Amino acid sequence: MANNDQIVVLDFLPSPYGMRVRLAFAAKGIEHEGKEEENLMEGKSSLLLQMNPVHKKIPVLIHNGKPICESLIIVEYIDGLWKDKFPLLPSDPYQRAQAKFWAHFIDNKVALQYPSFFLLFPPDRKLWAAKKEFIETLKLLEGELKSKPYFGGEKLGFLDIALLPLHCWTYTLETFGNFSIEAECPKIVTWGKRCMEEEFVSSSLPHPHKIYESVVEFKKKMGI
Repeated sequence: MANNDQIVVLDFLPSPYGMRVRLAFAAKGIEHEGKEEENLMEGKSSLLLQMNPVHKKIPVLIHNGKPICESLIIVEYIDGLWKDKFPLLPSDPYQRAQAKFWAHFIDNKVALQYPSFFLLFPPDRKLWAAKKEFIETLKLLEGELKSKPYFGGEKLGFLDIALLPLHCWTYTLETFGNFSIEAECPKIVTWGKRCMEEEFVSSSLPHPHKIYESVVEFKKKMGI
């Protein structure tokens, strides 16, 4: 890639989807400009609406003026452009397909369904059922992790980046949901701690307490 490439990411600090993009760039050692969408609930910037007119959501990667949307697609795009720097997706077609399958599983079963239950609603039977299903989902992921240090095997990869934002959100989910992920899924927690030992990971992700503070502030604004 040319040294004068313009790389801009429309982002939001607590967003688990934005965290994926930050991690991918950090793994590759590629510098980019981050533009924080600070008032997503009150109004979205004209640039965000212009660059993602379909879903109007972050993150958006703007590469030389051209937008790429959806976090997993962005991570794959980054991996394809800078494929010689810390490759994220496996080269083997089957392993590559499996990594994409489980990444989409995370989007459909982990990232989207559960935080709203834990953070926005009072304890009731629905919350109890959501917690139970959430833990069962993480146990399925533990089965895919097996005894490997990373989902990518001996080296952190695409699927690890897809799930890693959960590690930042664990404290918040446990606090509001009144349960312990580590007690139920210790391998996932151990995996997250191991990933955080990578300098590019720890320097890219916000502290879990910062996520918690952001959620508390959001709930105050929403009157929840």
